[in-house]
Amino acid sequence: MPVRLSGRLAAIVDALPVEPHLRVLEIGCGPGAAARAVAARLTTGHILATDRSARAIAQARTACAVEIATGRLSLRQVAAEDLALEPGEEPFDLVFAVRVGALDGRHPEAGRAALRRIAAVTAPGARLFVDGRETPLAPDAGQ
Repeated sequence: MPVRLSGRLAAIVDALPVEPHLRVLEIGCGPGAAARAVAARLTTGHILATDRSARAIAQARTACAVEIATGRLSLRQVAAEDLALEPGEEPFDLVFAVRVGALDGRHPEAGRAALRRIAAVTAPGARLFVDGRETPLAPDAGQ
């Protein structure tokens, strides 16, 4: 079943350079609509959708049940500034966030911590997109 997205969110997701084999990380997935749309573009790739909110993860678990069952999508409750790879987990090639206060400038100190954590879980050459704009992955970005 196609994922229904708002016009703004659809434009952001459509602009992401998603390739079928990539490992994608979404920061602040909310109920999982964007994660589902990205998962639909993956074949051998995978998306990990994260959110600090237990409620959001519970909503996403329900909404993303099909994608989780196929192995293309997984969920994790974690704040961006606490993000770390789990044992044996491969780094991510593409990261995106939409309306995440730690990354959109609303909370600069949390943003610096989040960028350091994101840089630590990404592969060389990985790309980060915040609200549809490419953002440097350097730990000192946003200062």
